[in-house]
Amino acid sequence: MTRPRVEARIDHDALAHNVGLLAGLARASGAATMAVVKADGYGHGAVETARTALASGATWLGVCTLEEAAQLRAAGISAPVLSWLHLPDDDFAPAVADEVDLGVSSRAELEGVVAGAGRAGRPARVHLKIDTGLSRNGCPPEAWGDLLDAVEAARAAGGVEVAAVWSHLAHADAPDHPTIDVQAKRLDEAWRAAGERLGGQRPWRHLANSAATLTRPDLHLDLVRPGIAVYGLDPLEAPDRHGLRPVMTFRTRVALVKRVAAGEGVSYGHEWVAPDDRVLALVPTGYADGVPRRLGGTMTVQLAGRRRPVVGRVCMDQVVVDLGPADAFPGDVTPGDEVLLFGPGDAGEPTAPEWAQWLDTIHYEVVTGVGCRPRVTRTHGASADG
Repeated sequence: MTRPRVEARIDHDALAHNVGLLAGLARASGAATMAVVKADGYGHGAVETARTALASGATWLGVCTLEEAAQLRAAGISAPVLSWLHLPDDDFAPAVADEVDLGVSSRAELEGVVAGAGRAGRPARVHLKIDTGLSRNGCPPEAWGDLLDAVEAARAAGGVEVAAVWSHLAHADAPDHPTIDVQAKRLDEAWRAAGERLGGQRPWRHLANSAATLTRPDLHLDLVRPGIAVYGLDPLEAPDRHGLRPVMTFRTRVALVKRVAAGEGVSYGHEWVAPDDRVLALVPTGYADGVPRRLGGTMTVQLAGRRRPVVGRVCMDQVVVDLGPADAFPGDVTPGDEVLLFGPGDAGEPTAPEWAQWLDTIHYEVVTGVGCRPRVTRTHGASADG
């Protein structure tokens, strides 16, 4: 079978290992595990990663949008799903009919959910989100009482069921940061107020993201929500990666090997000029595939068993790799050879965290930025495949 031009290889053995590790930590605290598969599974494929996560210890799935939740349901996934970021004109009826749990952060959002529940002919299950200090989504503390009043009225009328009270941490990648305990206390206060206002009901609480799942068992509460750690990338960048195994390998193949003379410029703008007669490899991937243009002249790739520098600008469809002086070229690179852009690092190849360092960003952005079909093919399999 012909290999793809550019491929993101997804290692489901590594994925299963990571979810098993995270779910084991949660179970030790008495908590369930939600695998977050938003943004197409952080670029790894939402449906495929969701199935492996559920088979490996997760019992919940988390997504951002109603469309992402609908994709999981359309694929036949029936596990509990929470969707949490919505627009004012979203139609909640299909999600309620599909038994998707919904995050609610405001009275206006609640009204939309209740209306959708009416059209669906069944109550909506909601997770009430309190802003404990991240200052993004979530109900401001001063409006919490008003939201609870509206929720209780909706609950009494049969429009909603309250499943949980929850929030999101701002500094979980610094486990001893003082704001973490402040946020935990605010969540607890909001949860207690909800229990008192909602007829003594005690909904679940959840707060822990990947970093808190790994380092703060006291914050596991009823449910943990690991995201990036599911995919083997450590939010705390510990030397041992907390035992996580990176899931994605980004790779392509050599299109052409050629010799250029000393003094010849390479790629647009001739930002790199051959210092002597050189041998170059043309690699058919560029910024349209998820190789940021800013990596030109900075990045390396793994080719024929060792690191090689990319020279000149990254183009839309291609980059150029320097194979060294022509008079010393051993002929160890030929068209069709595999080029590792990033991977786990086991063979010495660059990693997503290394790309993040080159780009002055985080590895979340690296993996979610890898392009989609038809430019980049995602293939799914076990560690030994491919």
